[in-house]
Amino acid sequence: MVNLTLRVLSRPEFSQLPRIFQTLGLEYDDKVLPSIGNEVLKAVVVQFNADQLLTKCPSVSALVRQGLVRRAKDFNFVLDDAAIMHLLYGAEFSKAVEQK
Repeated sequence: MVNLTLRVLSRPEFSQLPRIFQTLGLEYDDKVLPSIGNEVLKAVVVQFNADQLLTKCPSVSALVRQGLVRRAKDFNFVLDDAAIMHLLYGAEFSKAVEQK
């Protein structure tokens, strides 16, 4: 198991604020960002094995950012930045690495 912490800096598309409020409400960011964040993270992470997540972290972050930019547009969000901030492997993987 791998736990990732993702930092996302986003803002609503100013011209679409009335539409965003009507469809998603005032807590629009709490409804959209966790959902698309998990969706994109899962889609990207599945492409790499555990070792590659660490060695290719900049590439993984770039793919996550690209995916989030695309998905955020669907909800009238502008994504200013996204990056993997913390990567933690589960106990089994950590134990296997220690045994090597």
